[in-house]
Parts: sequence; structure tokens; C-alpha cells
Amino acid sequence: VQLQASGGGLVQAGGSLRLSCAASGRSFSTKTMGWFRQAPGKEREFVAAISWSSSWQYYADSVKGRFTISRDNAKNTGYLQMSSLKPEDTAVYYCAATQDYGLGYSDTVRGYDYWGQGTLVTVSS
Repeated sequence: VQLQASGGGLVQAGGSLRLSCAASGRSFSTKTMGWFRQAPGKEREFVAAISWSSSWQYYADSVKGRFTISRDNAKNTGYLQMSSLKPEDTAVYYCAATQDYGLGYSDTVRGYDYWGQGTLVTVSS
């Protein structure tokens, strides 16, 4: 699976953005999908994950209630809707995927096998 993240940009605090993650290959629909982010000088951190069937979603505490992860398997695309953005949300956002064996989600970088190239989100105060 190859992943391509897009939709980043510059937004004012309190604004919204929707990131997309386009996947190539027919196996996307069997993969757990996750979003991570990496701010300058910091480690990459988990943001959200969604199962292959959208039966569950998990969020980092820092984005819970503000971000929504979703996917459309017919379009081989995943999404991250971000609202009430804060300057501390500024980072490069990466989408990732791993085979879904029905064992739950992973919130670690090592838990994902496929990565997109990242899209920059900048939130101004």
C-alpha cells in the first residue's frame, strides 16, 4: 500500500482543516489506518486510528473532541477532520496503515508498516 497525505496548510487558531490520505492498492480496505504528527524538534506522536471497517476510532487525549478520523474504502481514502485548531497542533501530519487482525489499535510508530510522506499544518495564533 502506498499512501499520499494532502490537505495541510496555514490556518488561524480556532479554524478547521481536513486532511486526506489517498491509498493505492486494493488492500487498503483491510488495513487499520492511523494519523500521526511531528512538530519541530519533537518525536512523532499518535493522533488517531480507525479500524478497517470503521467499527472503532481512537484518539490521543490532546485531540479528543476536536478531531475526527474517518475513511471511505470505496475511494481508498482516509480523512482527518480537524476543528478548533490550536497553535500547538502545528506539525507535519502523516497517515499510516497496518494490517488489521482484529486485535485493536496501535498508537506507536512501530505499529504501522506503511507511511505517507506527510503534509504540513501550521496554526497561527
